Amino acid sequence: MAEGSIAMNLGGGFLGSTFSGLIVDRVGFRRAFQLCALPMIIGSSMSATAKNLWGMLLGRLFVGTGMGLGPTLATLYVTEVSPAYVRGTYGSFTQIATSLGLMSSLLIGFPAKETEGWWRICFWVSAVPAALLALFMEFSPESPHWLFKKGRAADAEAAFEKLLGGPYVKGAMAELSKSERGGEAETVKLSELLFGHHRKVVFIGSTLFALQQLSGINSVFFFSSTVFKSAGVSSQSTNICVGIANFLGSFAALLLMDKLGRKVLLIGSFSGMVRNKLLPV
Repeated sequence: MAEGSIAMNLGGGFLGSTFSGLIVDRVGFRRAFQLCALPMIIGSSMSATAKNLWGMLLGRLFVGTGMGLGPTLATLYVTEVSPAYVRGTYGSFTQIATSLGLMSSLLIGFPAKETEGWWRICFWVSAVPAALLALFMEFSPESPHWLFKKGRAADAEAAFEKLLGGPYVKGAMAELSKSERGGEAETVKLSELLFGHHRKVVFIGSTLFALQQLSGINSVFFFSSTVFKSAGVSSQSTNICVGIANFLGSFAALLLMDKLGRKVLLIGSFSGMVRNKLLPV
């Protein structure tokens, strides 16, 4: 059942990430985040009240769809609303939030084996952050870049004023207008991404994400209890250690992103992963 639940979750993530760009282009970031929260609320509720395996699997599919939408939207939104000089640092907050969420889920799930029906409570609890996301996005500013792209320059200026403050609005609008004239905001076709002058960037980005998944990190988080138990190690304490290690890595990236740059951090982190994978050999 665990394998099927995770597979459905990942399948939903694939669907969500596939259509995230289309959704945000059509409705904007605020509404896209709320649409992202909706399947997570529905899916968590379905899993919490499931009477059979199919109800559980369908709920996990809904949650996965929202999870597929969320990371892409969060990364783009932070990039578009952050000042350039702290963009990397602010971007690291999304990974820190993910790390805190993973640690929280591990802690909340500890009583599941000893307390009957606790797993249902875990699913209900997981719906709370999604509901808060939908609520708080109602009071958050829309991306000025998206507004400007849609021809709503006055709304973009108002969004910049809310995000940066009055003194910085004029400069931000000038930079935005310049990027629009320079063609940076033009729509790029899929064929241009794969075969045009963007192909190198697309290849590097796709390869990095593929290597991250092939490293087995999902197995560490999804099946950590089973793996550590089979090795004769306390699953609860090791789960906490995994969560703390993930958080510390994210926090280090937050502090070093704008000082060292992404390339140095990527080389360092991947080198450390290779070294640790060779230790058991």
